[in-house]
Amino acid sequence: MAKHDKTTLGLSTILNPVPVVMISCAGKDSTAAEGRPNIITVAWTGTINSEPPMVSVSIRKSRHSHKLISETGEFVINLVNKQLCKPCDLCGVKSGADIDKFEVCGLNAVKAEGLEYAYAIKEAPVSISCKVESVTELGSHDMFIAKIVGITADSYLLDENGRLCLDNANLVAYNHGEYFLLGKKLGFFGYSVASEEIIKKRMGDK
Repeated sequence: MAKHDKTTLGLSTILNPVPVVMISCAGKDSTAAEGRPNIITVAWTGTINSEPPMVSVSIRKSRHSHKLISETGEFVINLVNKQLCKPCDLCGVKSGADIDKFEVCGLNAVKAEGLEYAYAIKEAPVSISCKVESVTELGSHDMFIAKIVGITADSYLLDENGRLCLDNANLVAYNHGEYFLLGKKLGFFGYSVASEEIIKKRMGDK
């Protein structure tokens, strides 16, 4: 069989790889067990608008966090690095209705930038505060469309000019049921038409 001969597959959520994120949230009464700060893992999330900056996340109605986010209209997208990969996986297989995921994973909940109820994960390299604008029922999942209202990042990710360098964050991607560290840098936006001088400057020895 030739390399690019095609075969037809069944319909499925085949789009890969996808970002690995930990969505943190809380109920209006975070001191109660049913409203305590919680973490859900979501692979179906993405940027949907730039002005204003907006994102979407799709969550099953049966998930504990669905109730919390519906109640407050707030959540935080926490990016996952190598150190958070195992806690992230645990948060995906356990329910926040049964356990305190922050405590079990040894993570710290901190008030999220620009939000009233939701908490961010202190150990996350980047945390993105979101306020829900609308909810669309799709079938198995509800899609929460939200506006970004605040962003915090670990200071070590900023260079001397204050530019965010996410290539230093050891971020993780999810590909067909498995976790992977981002690999070798192959280029940058516009490198196909960039001069050799610019390519050398941006790519270095990579």
